[in-house]
Amino acid sequence: MRNRSTPLATEGLPFLVPSLGVTLLLFVLADSLPFLYFVGGFTLLVSLFIAFFFRNPRRSSSAPENAVIAPADGVVIYLGPAMEEHLGVEMTKISIFMSVFSVHINRVPISARVLDTFYITGKFLDVRHEKATFENERKGLVLETAKGYKLVVVQVAGLIARRIVCYANKGDKLQRGTRYGLIRFGSRLDVYLPKESLLKVSMGQKTVAGETVLGILP
Repeated sequence: MRNRSTPLATEGLPFLVPSLGVTLLLFVLADSLPFLYFVGGFTLLVSLFIAFFFRNPRRSSSAPENAVIAPADGVVIYLGPAMEEHLGVEMTKISIFMSVFSVHINRVPISARVLDTFYITGKFLDVRHEKATFENERKGLVLETAKGYKLVVVQVAGLIARRIVCYANKGDKLQRGTRYGLIRFGSRLDVYLPKESLLKVSMGQKTVAGETVLGILP
C-alpha cells in the first residue's frame, strides 16, 4: 500500500511540484516585474492548499477487534437501512461526507479479506444528495472478516471530485486502519454494515478516519 508513512500523499505531488515551480519562477522574475510578487503570492497560497489537502496524518485505534472504524474524515450525512446492490441484502448504511478541507486519505474500516471489488462509471452529483449513492461514479470493496461477516465500503466521487484512487485488489488481506485510497477533491464514503451491528455514531457527527468507531459487529 502507498502512503503508509509519508506526511503527504504521493498523489498530491503532480499538483504540488508544478505549483511550487511556478511560484519560484514568479518570485525570481518579480525582481524586474514587481507586480509578479502578487501573482507569486497567490500561487504560493494555492501550493499551501494543495499540501493541506493531501496531508497524511498518522492515526491509531485501540477499539476492540470487532469494531468498525471510520474509513474517512468528515460528517455523517446518512444513517439507516439500505439495500446493498452487490450483496443483494438489506444492511445498515453510514455515509460520510468529506469536504475539501477534510483529510482525504481513506482507511480500511476493519481487518478483512477483499472478497470482491467493483467500479461503476456515473455522474458527478453533489455527494450530499442521496441519489449520489446510486448515480455517481464509485469504487467499492466487498470485505469479509475472519468470522465471516461481510461489509461493503464505497468511495463515491462528487461534484468536484473526479478521481477515485484505490490501492486494494480482490484477494488482498487488509488490516484495519491501513490507508487504502483517496478521492480528489471532496467526496463521500458509504459503509454498509450487517443489520445486527451495534451503531456507535449519530447523524451529523464528525468522524476521524482510523479512530472513530462506527459500529460493533455482532
